[in-house]
Amino acid sequence: MRKLLNTLYITNENAYLCLDGENLICRLEDENKFRIPFDNIENIVCFSYLGCSPAVMGKCVDKCIPINFVSPGGRFLAKVCGETKGNVFLRVAQIDKFRESNVTLARNTMSAKFCNCVQTLKRTLHDVPQLRQDEQIKSAIESLSVGTERLLEATSIEEIIGIEGNCARTYFSVFNKMISNDNETFNFEYRNKRPPLDPVNAMLSFVYTLYTAEFASALETVGLDSYIGYCHALRSGRSSLACDLVEETRCLAERFVLTLINLRIVSENDFERQVSGAVLLNDIGRKKVLTRWQEKKRTDYMHPYLKQKIQFGLIPYVQSNLFAKYVRGDIEEYPCFLLK
Repeated sequence: MRKLLNTLYITNENAYLCLDGENLICRLEDENKFRIPFDNIENIVCFSYLGCSPAVMGKCVDKCIPINFVSPGGRFLAKVCGETKGNVFLRVAQIDKFRESNVTLARNTMSAKFCNCVQTLKRTLHDVPQLRQDEQIKSAIESLSVGTERLLEATSIEEIIGIEGNCARTYFSVFNKMISNDNETFNFEYRNKRPPLDPVNAMLSFVYTLYTAEFASALETVGLDSYIGYCHALRSGRSSLACDLVEETRCLAERFVLTLINLRIVSENDFERQVSGAVLLNDIGRKKVLTRWQEKKRTDYMHPYLKQKIQFGLIPYVQSNLFAKYVRGDIEEYPCFLLK
């Protein structure tokens, strides 16, 4: 259970919410874990299948406090809310904001993405002494730093996308050096997708998809339209805003994949090769990745902007909440996620 930015997150799968006068009570195994006045809450995100009592839902409807039900795995299920409180205006503000300053948002997001790539590479140099003099990694870090500066000076979405493509190729050109598992199954040459052609790309695509879906769920809980983005083009059926926001946290997905490979948690038996040449995780492999991902989401993480520890799985919800505050005008600039 965690209260962040006036949003209450119920992260324990066995928690149950009930009502006591003007207070919300969280019960766990027949014990009251905490109570909090409704006046201190703007939004509730419940990752519990047990949910809450009808009385709680009625009180939240009366006070215009949305209750969002999300599966423990991060899939948005439903929302209970009363009279619309700002969501229509928030979405109009979202469209207006993107029309005014989508270039600024896009370059900040992509700059944060590659700053995080640099931090990921530097962390590898710190953890693996034998790579500290690797000229290719040094060159990649320098190129990414220059690319980040160019992104901050870009004046159009097209220019940003062009620089982003070059930086991504540079980053993935040295990605294989961060893989310490000497099994040839996990040899990485270049980033490919739709379909992935090797096990590393298969895992990257799978985890990226998981994380993008979690950002889409998080955006729904704060009342933003995940289909209206500022960098990714509008496309029917695509959560463009989720695709935008996940860019700055892709480094977390990549670190997770590297951990699974380097600790030999996955093996060549966890993949299947199709006639078309596509390589995908099989049922056993998906179960391994999903299990470890759920475990990762329960770990504590120091959020770089809030300066407090939160569960790793709440990062999409915190970033979405911050983005909503930016759209509403509560804060002047959206604080992108930056590794420290």
